Amino acid sequence: MMADRKIIHLHKDGEDYYFGSVSAIYSVFTKEDIGVSYGSLRNYAISPDKPYSNKHVTIKEGVLISAKGNRGIKNNPPRFSRGG
Repeated sequence: MMADRKIIHLHKDGEDYYFGSVSAIYSVFTKEDIGVSYGSLRNYAISPDKPYSNKHVTIKEGVLISAKGNRGIKNNPPRFSRGG
């Protein structure tokens, strides 16, 4: 079973943005853009049951769901014998 991967969903001005961490938000937006500093947002401890919202943004935490793939799995290729 794959581990759940956390995703941070930020909604601002009718647009949706997705980040891998709270700190990644600040690589795109300033604290003035979203109306809260990184430290305050970190201390708020966003969770799936506890989104953060102010007059600038709504920030939620969710789980990224992905299909289990076979990429990177090496299969044993069939062995062919050459007539001899």
